[in-house]
Amino acid sequence: MVLQVTHLLKDIEQFAKGTFPKSIAIKKNLPQELLTVSADPTQMHQVLMNLVVNARDAMPNGGTITISAQNRYIDESYARMNVEAKIGNYVVITIADTGTGIPREVIERVFDPFFTTKQLGKGTGLGLSTAIGIVKSHDGFIEVSSQLEKGSQFKVYLPSTQETIIEAAQERVAHIGNSELILVVDDEPAICEIIKTTLESQNFEVLTAANGIEAISTYVQNKTKISLVLIDMMMPEMNGARAMQVIQLLNPQVQIIAMSGLASTETLAEKAGNGIQGFLAKPFTNSDLFNTINRVLNS
Repeated sequence: MVLQVTHLLKDIEQFAKGTFPKSIAIKKNLPQELLTVSADPTQMHQVLMNLVVNARDAMPNGGTITISAQNRYIDESYARMNVEAKIGNYVVITIADTGTGIPREVIERVFDPFFTTKQLGKGTGLGLSTAIGIVKSHDGFIEVSSQLEKGSQFKVYLPSTQETIIEAAQERVAHIGNSELILVVDDEPAICEIIKTTLESQNFEVLTAANGIEAISTYVQNKTKISLVLIDMMMPEMNGARAMQVIQLLNPQVQIIAMSGLASTETLAEKAGNGIQGFLAKPFTNSDLFNTINRVLNS
């Protein structure tokens, strides 16, 4: 049926406040103008209940669970970075905690059937597997980001039944480039090509590198010309964090935007430290990319 997820999320909030330990605070952020989705309310309740209980279990010593939702328009660039996504309007439900976090090797398995990190008798490992099965049956998908000892967030993307394009409501920038040279560093050729094509359409010039070592070499050769470095944090041979440190030694005034597919923008801000001007959690839309670049170049 056609659903307004606000009602479901308020039920989840009341359940958490009524049954979770008092050491766990529950916060919510639900805008008034959420789009509707087509969903089975019982199945969606099961998905959200599983996520909020997992958040509780990740905070044995207490913490904060934040329940939020927002409208999101997914464009072609975002859809090309995430094969599960389709172009169009989505409602994004986020369940975030301030708990123990999830190691990278575990994140890659959290949706596997029977995989669990809980003690014997405390979990079957079917909760998240069932949740992602339900979400996929609704033509949606789930994104996970986490940082050890800082917390995790699960984002449930559900396609909206409303066809009115909300893209126009987002801040849009028309041809922001002025022939500035940008170095794009990512070990995935498809990602590099998507970003390169997108930036060139906005009147930027682009150089690409496939890893940290190649990024440093390219930067040394074009140091006086490069206006901005857009670099992925997770790469083989030399990761983004190390490459950024070397580039900053070469030019302390270099402007850098860090990218990651496993961390939230808040996590990137903490990990990257001083000298990083912008952050993008992959996948991202053209609007995300343009707005971040525009802000950094004009800061």
